[in-house]
Parts: sequence; structure tokens; C-alpha cells
Amino acid sequence: MSLHKGKHLFVDCRHVRRDVCLDDRRMLAALATAAERAGATVVSQVRYRFADGSPPGFTAIVLLDESHCSVHTYADLRLMALDVFTCGDTDPRDVLAFLKAEIDLGDIEVLEVVRFGCTAMTRGPGRPAPSMREASV
Repeated sequence: MSLHKGKHLFVDCRHVRRDVCLDDRRMLAALATAAERAGATVVSQVRYRFADGSPPGFTAIVLLDESHCSVHTYADLRLMALDVFTCGDTDPRDVLAFLKAEIDLGDIEVLEVVRFGCTAMTRGPGRPAPSMREASV
């Protein structure tokens, strides 16, 4: 039996359209909607468009009762770093699937990490359980 305290997706997005990397309002709304559609409870939302002197892009964060979703963009490089961490019954892969249906994320690579993972009855002191795998979403 496997035990854990949630799943965390680290999603590297390459070749993202520049306009997507600059549209903080649309991304924040899409993140919140995707999380809700996946069954999560949105607690708060915040976005920050980088100021003059910084490379163009933004950070957007959706705080969930089940944890969080966040995006950080690099518009000139057409890159986006997306994190989706959920616990409970909400599957972060569902959040990502709903987000992909709304926003063109370019070419994505997903790493799924089980947070505080352990395997009951097979894990002893000093023996960490395997916790990372690449996910295909």
C-alpha cells in the first residue's frame, strides 16, 4: 500500500507563444478554472507582471485548499514553468489536462513527484521511498 501527502507536477513548457507568456490575466483565470473543474477549491489568486528593467513575463499563483498552482513565464525565450501541487482527491493531472484545453502550452515535459511518499511496511529508517517519475499527460 502506498502512502503520500500529494502529487506535484513540474511542467516545463517550451515554444510557448509570446502572447501567451504575456497574458497574465488570461492565465490566472484559466488556472483557477482548471483547478475548479478538477475538483479543487480556489482560496486566493494573485498575478504579477514583471516591471520595467526585468525581462517580459509574469508570475501567477492560484492558492488552493488542496495546495497550489503557479506559472512563471519568460516571454522572450518562449518558456513557461508551471507547477501543480494537490493533495486529497484532486489529481494534478486533471488540472493540467483542463488547462491544456484552454491554453496552448507549447511543447511540454512533465515530472511528477509524490510528496512525502513512503511505502507502508516496506520502508525502514534511512530507506527513502522512490518519489519521482516522469509522467505522460
